[in-house]
Amino acid sequence: MKKVVITGMGIVSPVGTGVDYVWNNLLNGVSGIRSVTDFDTTDIASKIAGQPQRGTDHGQFNPDIAIEPREQRKMDKTILYGLTAAHQAITDAGLIDYTGDKDRIGVSIGSGIGGISTIYDTAKDMFENGYRFVSPFFIPKTIINMTSGYVSIKYGFGGPNISMATACATGAHSICEGARMIQCGDADIMICGGTEGAVCPIAMVGFSAMRALSTRNDDPIHASRPWDKDRDGFVMAEGAGILVLEEYEHAVARGAKIYAELAGFGMTADAYHITAPSPDGAGGKRAMMIALEQSGLKASDVDYVNAHGTSTGLGDVGELIAVKELFGNGKTCMSSTKSMTGHLLGAAGAIEAIFCALSIRDNIVPPTINLENPIDEVGDFNLVPNTAQKREVNVALSNSFGFGGTNASLILKRIK
Repeated sequence: MKKVVITGMGIVSPVGTGVDYVWNNLLNGVSGIRSVTDFDTTDIASKIAGQPQRGTDHGQFNPDIAIEPREQRKMDKTILYGLTAAHQAITDAGLIDYTGDKDRIGVSIGSGIGGISTIYDTAKDMFENGYRFVSPFFIPKTIINMTSGYVSIKYGFGGPNISMATACATGAHSICEGARMIQCGDADIMICGGTEGAVCPIAMVGFSAMRALSTRNDDPIHASRPWDKDRDGFVMAEGAGILVLEEYEHAVARGAKIYAELAGFGMTADAYHITAPSPDGAGGKRAMMIALEQSGLKASDVDYVNAHGTSTGLGDVGELIAVKELFGNGKTCMSSTKSMTGHLLGAAGAIEAIFCALSIRDNIVPPTINLENPIDEVGDFNLVPNTAQKREVNVALSNSFGFGGTNASLILKRIK
C-alpha cells in the first residue's frame, strides 16, 4: 500500500493564525477563549467562545493574504478561514508554483455545519426587510463543499474534489478520505482538513438549549477544562486546519519537507445515541484499534494521544476509559488542546492532527490547561496537566468523535 506523508500545514485558530505561532502559544498554555462581543448574548446562556482575532499583526487572522478583499464579500467566514489555512499549507508544501500535473492534486475539506452564520443573517434580513435582501451569493456562501471548490479553482487543482460533513469528526474524516485517494492512486497530493465558522446566535442558542456549552461566562480562559470535576460543558470555537497529504515517493522526488507519516486511521460508529457517546467509549476504542492495526503498530508504540477531550461530562469519561483500557498506565500520555482552543467542531480533527505532527517534530506534548481537580477516573494516568512536557514522541494518535456516534482516529509516526 502506498505510504502517505504530511508535507504542508496551515492553521487559523482562536490561539492565533500560522502553525508555529499557534504551536508556541499552545506550549505556553495560552487560552484563546474570550467573551463574545460581535453580537448580543444577553439572552444566550453561554456568552463565551474561541474566535480568531482579525488584524494585520503577526499571528492575527488576515484573509487578505489569501483572498482578494473584493472577493471576500462572496464568502461565509467558514470559507475565509479555510482558504486562509489552505494558502498557508500549500505555501508550506512548496506548491504555489508547482509545475507538475495539477490534475493529480485533489481537495478534501469539510465542515460540520457550514455557512450557518450566513443562513442566520440572511434569514433575519429577509424576514425584517423582504426577499430582495437575499444575496445572489447566499447559496454559494453556505454550501459545505465550497471551500474545497474555491481551493481547487484558485490553485488549479483538477483532482478529486470532495467534502465531508460528519459533525465534530469532519476534519479527521476528511484526512482519512484524502489518504485513501492517494493510496488508491486517484491522486498524488490531497489538500485535506476542516473549517468552521459557527459562532453565531442561532448555533450558540442551539447548543445552549442542549445544555452542552460551558456557562463559566465570568471566567472565559478557565471555562474549557477537560477531565476536571468542575467542567460544565464545551466551549464553541471556530477556525480551520489544513494539511497537505502526499504519496511518499512523490514527496521525496520533488524534495518536499516531510513532517510525519499518516500511518493508519480507523473509523467506527457508537451505534448508541445521536448526541451522547457510549459510556464506556467502546466505539472510540474500536476506531483506535483499527488505526493501530492498519499502521502495523502496537498500543505500546504510541507515545502521545491528542484527545477529543471536549470538557463534557459523558464524553471525557468515556474516552478516558477507552484510552486507559487500550494503553494502560505505561509511557503513553494524553492531553486535550481544546482546553486552550475550545472546540472547533468540524475543524477540530484537522488542527489536532497538526498538533500531533508538531509533537513528533519537536518531541514535546502540549498541556491540558485548567486541570486542577481531576475526576476520579484519571487515577495516575498522565494527562499532561497545565504544563507542556518534553518527551520522545515517535508515534502520536488523534481522536475525533462526533454527534451521530461517528468516530475517527488518526495515527501519525516519525519518518526515519
